[in-house]
Amino acid sequence: MIKRLSHATVYVLDQDSAKDFYTGKLGFEVRQDMRVGDFRWLTVGPPDQPDLQFVLMPLGGPNHDPETEKQLRELIAKGTFGIGVLATDDCRKTYEEMSGRGVTFLSEPAERPYGVEAMFRDDSGNWFSLTQPYALDLSKDWG
Repeated sequence: MIKRLSHATVYVLDQDSAKDFYTGKLGFEVRQDMRVGDFRWLTVGPPDQPDLQFVLMPLGGPNHDPETEKQLRELIAKGTFGIGVLATDDCRKTYEEMSGRGVTFLSEPAERPYGVEAMFRDDSGNWFSLTQPYALDLSKDWG
């Protein structure tokens, strides 16, 4: 039986830059940073969620031929990929803190049916939702 998500892959344009972004700007911890031959296995995660690791995966290598790597690099840099939702207890406060650390936001915190949300990009171009969730009233029609 599957118990939980343990790792999620985030393709990044530069692992060192991504490591600095995720630890310095988002406050994540480095979980693993090792080499297996020429391959660097680098994972980070939120301090309050020790069982989740984001794999900061470089492009290229055995997984991507040169043409695919070029296409992915362009798509990532354009901000094509949404990685997911990062939850916070106070979206507005976290937005101010992250903005002060140089995080590029695509939108300021705004009320949504599910909570207060702001959108930001990592240093590669991947985007995230920063969300302070509300307890949902499932009886309400949000349409």
